[in-house]
Amino acid sequence: MNNRIKRIAKGMFEQFRHRKITESEFVQAEAKARNLGGYMDDFNVLIAMCKDTVTGKYKMDKWNLSIIIGTILYVVSPIDAIPDFILVGGWIDDVAIVGYAIRKLSAEMEQYKRSKFPVEAR
Repeated sequence: MNNRIKRIAKGMFEQFRHRKITESEFVQAEAKARNLGGYMDDFNVLIAMCKDTVTGKYKMDKWNLSIIIGTILYVVSPIDAIPDFILVGGWIDDVAIVGYAIRKLSAEMEQYKRSKFPVEAR
């Protein structure tokens, strides 16, 4: 990932470290997930992780939560590096931010999936 996207991502995550996310923003994120191509399923996992953390069903550290909140808010925001209304290219920055978050949180995502969908004893 280029350094510009990395700087945007880190700054955004720091900015949203203490930000609460609304139900409306969750709904918008779920609706926009289909625009993320191969990242759609992982983005939906991030949304579920955030919801479960906010409601107390899952525990994660505040930094990881801020990464998820920042990612969700970036995707739903009409103002970002490449506006979403630009055909094709408008989602490139969103995909890059989501990809960055998924890479940073891959271990946390696996832990979450194991906690939500434990493998039954054989």
